Amino acid sequence: MVLTLGVINNMETILNSKHKLPSKTTFNRWCWAWFFIAPTIAGLIILNIIPIFQTFYLSFFRTGDFGLGNIFIGFDNYKKLFADMQVWHALINTLLYTIIVVPLTIIFAMIAAVFLNSKIRGLTIYRSIYFIPVIAAPAAVAMVWNWMYNYNFGLINHVLQQLGIPAVNWIDNPKIALISIAIIGIWSGLGYNMVLLLAGLQEVPNDYYEASSIDGASHIKQFFSITLPLVSPSLFFVLVTSIISSLQVFDTIYMMVGVASPSYDNVVSLVYLFYNNSFKYSLEGYGSAIVMLLLALILIITFIQVKLQKKWVNYM
Repeated sequence: MVLTLGVINNMETILNSKHKLPSKTTFNRWCWAWFFIAPTIAGLIILNIIPIFQTFYLSFFRTGDFGLGNIFIGFDNYKKLFADMQVWHALINTLLYTIIVVPLTIIFAMIAAVFLNSKIRGLTIYRSIYFIPVIAAPAAVAMVWNWMYNYNFGLINHVLQQLGIPAVNWIDNPKIALISIAIIGIWSGLGYNMVLLLAGLQEVPNDYYEASSIDGASHIKQFFSITLPLVSPSLFFVLVTSIISSLQVFDTIYMMVGVASPSYDNVVSLVYLFYNNSFKYSLEGYGSAIVMLLLALILIITFIQVKLQKKWVNYM
């Protein structure tokens, strides 16, 4: 009986402690925390979450003039989507762009991060130089690369001609236009990924390197046995964000390749196709269906990455 009463008293104590109101200090901390994250949450809801549902809703309609008189057509936009060869071309172009840009960007960013994590003179200057493309406006980047890629007086072709190599039509040649755009994507994303990986490298304890050096491990052995496993969480984050960013490529292609260009069909991306249908051809419903296809693609790839990361990401 005494044991039973003791158990009941303990249960009452636990229940009372769970339902105990937070102290004034704790409550104030909660209020300040919500106050500081409220702008971000509001921005996500207004600029991201609500537009997703609006786009999904609009994909079932044929839009009227000036956004008025929308007609419900069910899955007709999606039927048209899967029968449209230009959509499949854009999907293949987007995937090819991602396959080219993401691995090379991560490899070069990792090399740069390891280089900038060492003790070298002028380290701050190097870090700033690598990060400049990230803060440069997309329009300015496109203008500079347009000049460099110009067939008649571009810098790259000028150098090639000095070496006795014929000039190359970097943008209007359908065979190499996507590679030319991918080079810009690699150059633009290198600095941002490098900073993220550099932050991960600086969290690796130096004791591991000292112990491996005593055991006679070379720098290459240390990189693959210590650096890569311990920086894998940062690599995973960079991989996920880089793929999402590459799948949404638009600004570079839009500002460098016009609809009348011979290479348009070989470089047009899903977002570029969405833009043309929604804002040029006034087919907002069909454009919304294209965006929903892209959203589904991103969700599937991200889900696969999250599942596979358990096999190679090591959290300390």
